[in-house]
Amino acid sequence: MQPTDRQPNDGAVAVEREYDSYDVLVVGGGPAGLTAAIYLARFHLNALVVDRGESRASLIPKTHNHAGFPDGISGRQLIDRMREQAVRHGATVLHGEVRSLARNEDGFVAKVPTRVIRCRAILLATGVSNRRPKLEQNVHEEALQRGLLRYCPVCDGYEVTDQKVAVIGTGARGYKEAQFLRSYTADVTLIAPEGAHELDEQQRHGLNDAEIAIVDGPSQIDISDDGIHITAPSGSEAFDTVYPALGSRIHSELAAQLGAQTSEDGCMLVDGHQRTDVTGLYAAGDVVLGLDQISHAMGEGGVAATSIRNDLDALRPMRR
Repeated sequence: MQPTDRQPNDGAVAVEREYDSYDVLVVGGGPAGLTAAIYLARFHLNALVVDRGESRASLIPKTHNHAGFPDGISGRQLIDRMREQAVRHGATVLHGEVRSLARNEDGFVAKVPTRVIRCRAILLATGVSNRRPKLEQNVHEEALQRGLLRYCPVCDGYEVTDQKVAVIGTGARGYKEAQFLRSYTADVTLIAPEGAHELDEQQRHGLNDAEIAIVDGPSQIDISDDGIHITAPSGSEAFDTVYPALGSRIHSELAAQLGAQTSEDGCMLVDGHQRTDVTGLYAAGDVVLGLDQISHAMGEGGVAATSIRNDLDALRPMRR
């Protein structure tokens, strides 16, 4: 159904738009959300995607492990193509942010600025955000584009084969990431973000056995024409690439408003069909406990959309 506009006579006040009911609201326009939107539209369901434009995938300069693109593709290009495909098949994509979710007698009510959206089902594909090292935004973006700063060793560890790599982190998270990257290069340094490392004896032995250097923080990061430099109390050192292993913020706040179950760290818990424990609420992509990969998110988006279609059909048969 199409939105309706209400506009004051003088035209001086911003247009207020109210949407009629949608079959499905997809919150998040990353790989999971847009894959689901493509499926939903092709199921002849009326789907609305509300997206803040902050998908982690859009920050990837070029991905080389996404099947079908032997020369690689940038995250932004991939997202743009997926959005175009969803819209071409009839989905609506709205730039904005869902502020709140609530149940009503027919399903759900979602509020975005100046708008109220009613829907029969919701897919949360809200993703996560990486916790970043202390860098100015413009410096952070340049470092990403140049491959000096990377966040996903599963995605691009291959690209740092035999390079000099630093991991900023400590404890179990830093240990695991340093050990993972050690399978790509013999030159790995684990640097604590603040103060002394929080490593137990077994972790220190493991790092020493793998010949991974251990450096205490705090650390300062700078980039130059010849690479990325980290200054710690022990001195300054240049690296080819730095991986922050500082964890992430999981965007499951909207799920909490509906009382959906999450893991201890905030990831949404779903069954094999991407259903949460709240009837009519589904989740897919990085916000779900699992592998944070584009291909995995897209697969979950397809599963979620198919589950939504079948579940809605069981409640109220759709047009034939």
